[in-house]
Amino acid sequence: MIRVLIVDDDALVRLGLADLLDGDPGIEVVAQAADGLQAVERAIAHRIDVALVDIRMPRMDGITATARLRALPNPPRVITLTTFDLDDHVYNALTAGADGFLLKDTDPAEILRAVHLVAAGSAMLHPAAARRLIDRYHATTQPTSAAARARLDRLTPRERDVLALLAQGETNADIATRLTMRESTVKAHVSRILAALEVTNRVQAALLARDAGSA
Repeated sequence: MIRVLIVDDDALVRLGLADLLDGDPGIEVVAQAADGLQAVERAIAHRIDVALVDIRMPRMDGITATARLRALPNPPRVITLTTFDLDDHVYNALTAGADGFLLKDTDPAEILRAVHLVAAGSAMLHPAAARRLIDRYHATTQPTSAAARARLDRLTPRERDVLALLAQGETNADIATRLTMRESTVKAHVSRILAALEVTNRVQAALLARDAGSA
């Protein structure tokens, strides 16, 4: 059972998401919050696997909340929510530790799929929106980084292959199929990649790969 926290200052949005998520037998909405401060309080009080966090909220916004949530002893994975797919705040949320983002008008089935994927350790880096956002607010403003290239030099050729597909938003299962290896082997490679690159999640690994010009 995936335990979810919904964080949004709009009560109707929270209600709609809760109805959707509770309809999935593999998901349980265990808490809701109207802003970032409440989100951190709820995450401390409950065991949360995935937090859906709005970007724009009063008192504490979603970017700060994401960083606070990811800094907890048992941090939940975070999916940020936004109205616009090219919102510059989304990039800041990703670098704060979010595992991806969704548009609020995303198809319900895709929202459910996203929660399951992120809970399983994958990231939401869909080519249509996430890659476009990264291109606009990251790669174009920070060209090839020597520091990023130095970190990539720590990887084996096979780990580079895995990272290249990871940066395209492929799941562990997809990578296993593409590279003809077991999914458990892919997971092991991803763990070593994150450690070598000194990042905490797949999104940050993808961003670093973009910095180095390898994705």
